[in-house]
Amino acid sequence: MSDPAFSAWIGRTEESRDQLSLNLVRRIAATLSEPTPAYGEPLPPLWHWAFFQEPADEDGLGEDGHPARGGFLPPADNRNRMWAGGRLEFIAPLRVGLEARKVSTITHIEEKRGRTGALLFVTLRHDYLQDGHLAIREEQDIVYREPTPPKLGSGEALLGGDWQERVTPSPTLLFRYSAVTFNAHRIHYDWPYVTEAEGYPGMVVQGPLIATLNLRAFCRANPEARLRRFAFRGVRPLIAPQPFTVGGRRVGANSAELWAGDQGGLAHRGEVHFD
Repeated sequence: MSDPAFSAWIGRTEESRDQLSLNLVRRIAATLSEPTPAYGEPLPPLWHWAFFQEPADEDGLGEDGHPARGGFLPPADNRNRMWAGGRLEFIAPLRVGLEARKVSTITHIEEKRGRTGALLFVTLRHDYLQDGHLAIREEQDIVYREPTPPKLGSGEALLGGDWQERVTPSPTLLFRYSAVTFNAHRIHYDWPYVTEAEGYPGMVVQGPLIATLNLRAFCRANPEARLRRFAFRGVRPLIAPQPFTVGGRRVGANSAELWAGDQGGLAHRGEVHFD
């Protein structure tokens, strides 16, 4: 149910601009072991998450490494923040090297109670524009959960797939992805914090990184496809350096199911629509 205490945050907006710098694009490419697109070429899918990050001074960060709450996002004291999933519509490609604009709006806030305690869900809409035209529309789901032992098994076996790729999430990969996305969340690089303060058995693989690798695997297996929509949801965390698999299967002429998981079962679900 919606909490009246958070109603003042619904509808809040903020705007940021960024140059889709070729230098940063080169660093993303190196992190993901991908070729670097040239100036003016399309930015590969989901690489836009490395841009539009508003820097906060260190004294403006909370204990977990995220910017302190109560600014643009509502306060959620004594809760751990996670990116739970999202939905994206690809309208036109963002071009490398050119300026772009991001407009973010809080569209929904809801308190729920799950098996691990109280959960606060916040939904953001991000509109990414370039040359005055909408390129990507995204909905992002953020969840704040009470400090409780994390869920490490899903109980769901991995699905059969038409393609799959194996990923070994090294500490270096997690560090470099956090660096290029300017993500200071300590569960991705700080062993004492993630194991002692948040109770994970190791460093947590970033949800956006899993989504990026999952969609990349789809594009490699279906090079003729033109992306239209992509949705993803985290089921449980993946822990480095345990290898995991990303894969999927086509379920129609213009749609496919995507998934990611390891020996503990399913960890991420996704769905993509394409032409």
